[in-house]
Amino acid sequence: MNTTYDVKLGGVQYRSDRDTPAYIARWKVAGKAKSKSFRTKGLANAFLSDLRQAAKAGEEFDIVTGLPVSMLAARSSGPTFLEFAQSYILRRWRTSAPRTRETDAYALLSLVPALTADAPGRPEPEELREVLKVHALLPEDRRADLTAAQAVTLRWLEKASLPLTVLGDAAVLRRALDAVTATFAGGPAGANTVRRKRAVLHHLLEHAVEQKIFGTNPLNEIKWTAPKAVTVVDPRTVVNPAQARRLLDALSMVGRKRGARLKALFGCIYYAALRPEEAADLRANNCTLPASGWGLIVLERARPQSTKRWTNSGETHESRSLKHRADRETREIPIPPVLVGMLREHIAEYGTAKDGRIFCTGTGGVYSSSAYSRVWQEARKLALTPAQVASSLAARPYDLRHAAVSLWLNAGVPAPEVAKRAGHGVDVLLRVYAKCMDGQQEQINGKINSALDV
Repeated sequence: MNTTYDVKLGGVQYRSDRDTPAYIARWKVAGKAKSKSFRTKGLANAFLSDLRQAAKAGEEFDIVTGLPVSMLAARSSGPTFLEFAQSYILRRWRTSAPRTRETDAYALLSLVPALTADAPGRPEPEELREVLKVHALLPEDRRADLTAAQAVTLRWLEKASLPLTVLGDAAVLRRALDAVTATFAGGPAGANTVRRKRAVLHHLLEHAVEQKIFGTNPLNEIKWTAPKAVTVVDPRTVVNPAQARRLLDALSMVGRKRGARLKALFGCIYYAALRPEEAADLRANNCTLPASGWGLIVLERARPQSTKRWTNSGETHESRSLKHRADRETREIPIPPVLVGMLREHIAEYGTAKDGRIFCTGTGGVYSSSAYSRVWQEARKLALTPAQVASSLAARPYDLRHAAVSLWLNAGVPAPEVAKRAGHGVDVLLRVYAKCMDGQQEQINGKINSALDV
């Protein structure tokens, strides 16, 4: 523990610019400003009085938390942050999707090492994260056996982890927020990553409130502005129908049938706006494929990809309910004749997997995202100009889904129907695709002119 006798006590500041007015006790330890919020002025003054008595008694103060050693010891009777993080993961495990488990753990890989005391023998950051990833943040029956060096790392982490209660201090919480805003390499993290990690911290502290460790979520007291995240589709990624056809046709020329075998899968993403994970679990009995005219897909399940340690089966792909839908809830998508034909040809040529899946490898397995992404990049080189290949146009297979939804909206399909087919809420749909709805600009401008001429 890093301690000092350099303590300067301040006063109590009343703050009325919050949802709930608060009294802020302020003081400095080793020149670093500290603060703590209270509901009443009496509680804030009592806290400062306790600090004053500790300083008069010649106690050392912890530089990280700003608290006297005696007060820190009293607060450490509860769980450490590591212990509470482990219980948080276990409580959510049964009801969480594999990707949610992975998101939770990924955030904790930043938070747990940051919320430790300055104890001697600190392991390297990557050593701490590895022990957390393969052992400490998993249920006991999934934990990997540790090497002798990893066991030493875990013991250090268990001893150095700060008490959960110190997260009631603003300085400690800001330390946590600093951790989620940086990558593991030390650079600035992306806005979406920061928001996801901050959300995990907030939810973890909500659990602590439920268990009466905190009266209110201390994170709500911190003035912190989340970085702005990109939540709309970039129109530059969206292909037009002619470009989409060229890309799909080019797939037949990629590899020894590798591209041809994936053509209908990419067709489902473009013509039916399926998510790749939905196409991965599409089965023959989900499809109505008439000899002519429109067909129908009734989606039942999806097969997202995740790291094996986070799935129930221990496999990278696991069938589960549709995104944003209740278990066993389905989604109906009418499909145009061109996709009906592609699916009929695919099934005739390659058959289906033993479980009825339409898209599978030659051995009946599931395509990894890296495998079909490599095929897609080869098709882009064949179908697009060098300038387009270097651009963001259809850079990812998922961009075909964006192109489908944008096409439907600009064709005048009502937003509720587009949302129903794409598996979105209408509000999300209109927000995400706001920049792509420009196909009707002249028509809209004409309506405005007519209204102004009245």
